[in-house]
Amino acid sequence: MLVPTSEIKNKAKRGEVYAKQRTEKGKAKRQRRQEQKKEELANPELREARLRENVPATQENTREFDEAIVNETDEEVAEDEGEDEFAAYFNGQTPKVLITTTPNAGKRTTGFVKELVSVIPDIEYIKRGKKFELQQIIQFCKNRDYTDLVVVTEDHKEPTHVTLIHLPEGPTAHFRLTRVKGGKEISGHARATSHYPELILNQFSTRLGHTVGRMFAALFPQVPEFQGRQVATFHNQRDFIFFRRHRYVFKSGKRVDLQEIGPRFTLRLRWLQKGLYDPLNGEYEWAYKADLETSRRRVFL
Repeated sequence: MLVPTSEIKNKAKRGEVYAKQRTEKGKAKRQRRQEQKKEELANPELREARLRENVPATQENTREFDEAIVNETDEEVAEDEGEDEFAAYFNGQTPKVLITTTPNAGKRTTGFVKELVSVIPDIEYIKRGKKFELQQIIQFCKNRDYTDLVVVTEDHKEPTHVTLIHLPEGPTAHFRLTRVKGGKEISGHARATSHYPELILNQFSTRLGHTVGRMFAALFPQVPEFQGRQVATFHNQRDFIFFRRHRYVFKSGKRVDLQEIGPRFTLRLRWLQKGLYDPLNGEYEWAYKADLETSRRRVFL
């Protein structure tokens, strides 16, 4: 019979009893697991039943119900996406992307932009001068048939935000940028090649998430070059979008090894605006507000 340690007044004795009880509990737990393992080896159905019943509760599978979550078989959503601003890209249009920064960007910001240039194929980087306003740059891109404009802004010479403008009619998305790490800062990183990467978009499950995911997809050529074995991943988890780029190597028929190329960074959507960038008179489809975070299990992408 276990003695409640709270009833033992002597501190040294209490610690000794607690350590002994903890050791005995560990032994009993290991013995129980060994017996369970033998039973499941003899009867595999027991293991299947245990795994089926013991599903761990995570923030993803306990998220609050949202009517905006898209079902894969939703015909209405499929029809809308077949006629939206990105439909031409999914029908074979080749992306033509321009990237720029705030005027006189610092070394860290320009370094991050050069990393993005290595990620997005056929993207063009133009250094921005003081006299060019963003509206002028948007018109410049429209006149030259660019499909997307990416603007990296900084604060105290550190990259802090990314604005993604889909041309010629929008929409425009503005993201908070954090946890930037260049490829050379990653231990054991691989070297990037000029091959078109494969693209993975994870857990963009709502109507808003679909729009954001399609904006990212429209930056990359639709047909990847598999011989490069490069994969660019945008992984959404609780509205934080984690970007990673890897090269994969097939070791055997069942095993695949990954080597990170870089860069790595995290994005969080601050607002999504219909049409082109217009902070004063634009119509906002969604904007972040602190009072929206009523629960950690409530997500929007």
